[in-house]
Amino acid sequence: MNPFVYQSLPTRVVFGWGKLATLADEIDRLGAKRALILTTPEQQELGEEVARLLGKRSAGVYPYAVMHVPLEVAQAARVEAARLGADCCVAVGGGSTIGLGKAIAMDSGLPIVAVPTTYAGSEMTPIYGLTENRLKKTGRDINVLPKTVIYDAQLTLSLPAQISACSGMNAMAHAVEALYAQDANPIIGFMAEESIRALAQSLPLIVNDPEHPQARSQAQYGAWLAGICLGSVGMALHHKLCHTLGGTFNLPHAQAHAIVLPHAAHYNREAAAGPLQRAARALGGSEASEVGALLYALNERLGIPLSLAELGMPEGGPAEAAQIACASPYYNPRPFEQGPIEDLLTRAWKGLAPA
Repeated sequence: MNPFVYQSLPTRVVFGWGKLATLADEIDRLGAKRALILTTPEQQELGEEVARLLGKRSAGVYPYAVMHVPLEVAQAARVEAARLGADCCVAVGGGSTIGLGKAIAMDSGLPIVAVPTTYAGSEMTPIYGLTENRLKKTGRDINVLPKTVIYDAQLTLSLPAQISACSGMNAMAHAVEALYAQDANPIIGFMAEESIRALAQSLPLIVNDPEHPQARSQAQYGAWLAGICLGSVGMALHHKLCHTLGGTFNLPHAQAHAIVLPHAAHYNREAAAGPLQRAARALGGSEASEVGALLYALNERLGIPLSLAELGMPEGGPAEAAQIACASPYYNPRPFEQGPIEDLLTRAWKGLAPA
């Protein structure tokens, strides 16, 4: 047995169909009185519903969260939270909204109650990200970790099947990279493999029947495990590339993750053969060399866009992204090599299978 370190994260998790009804009690547990409800513009109506549920505990709804948390958006939200006298934030939505809550917490220390409606996983991590001048910078700070997370799969029913599929593959990327992280450990390894299996089984069911309650719950379970993986160990090549694509080209976060994942896993197939064999097993295969093809085939089955060009990445994007990523690489079991990474991104740009 290899030596390892495992550090659990202090988040309270409330999981179950209809558990949004417990939100007021969870705010009371924190000793908070005025909760600022954060949403994207598209989910403002849900935010208003949450405000009505909270009654006098609501300080108002702030429906301006956007992808990749631009610095100016974060600064405006901090000013609004202070103006309203909020003493906690309720982040209702996906990674954009929860990321905005973290940006507020960084500056003010306000506790966050997260209510995820996607499978992004940000709610289980102390990782934050801010974008300024086309560069997305990430970091870790335990003060931005949500104090409580309410997983109510009923809230994911409004998430379209296509977005559910992309969001689920985004979550799966956390689990895949956790298997070969520099600080990987047995506990996270078990969670990662279980997460990949749960998502691989549930996402096709959701695409076929978006209102399938058991599939929705299983996908949220897999996403929860993936979020723990993301928050507990470091990430590698895949996440570095996706942060670059998001910050530099403003590509949609979940779709970019889904497209890049097969290629990044294939890049690491020899250097991380043991860990990726576990991923292959969870996906219904047996060999590490199969993982890229298995993930690509799953994307096809889910109807996910296969090319970065479809997302709006320019033709010169692969070369620029490879250069940016290699200038400040993350740990990766196979060293960052600019030429092969540019080739990897070029295949992803064209929508070709990993090679």
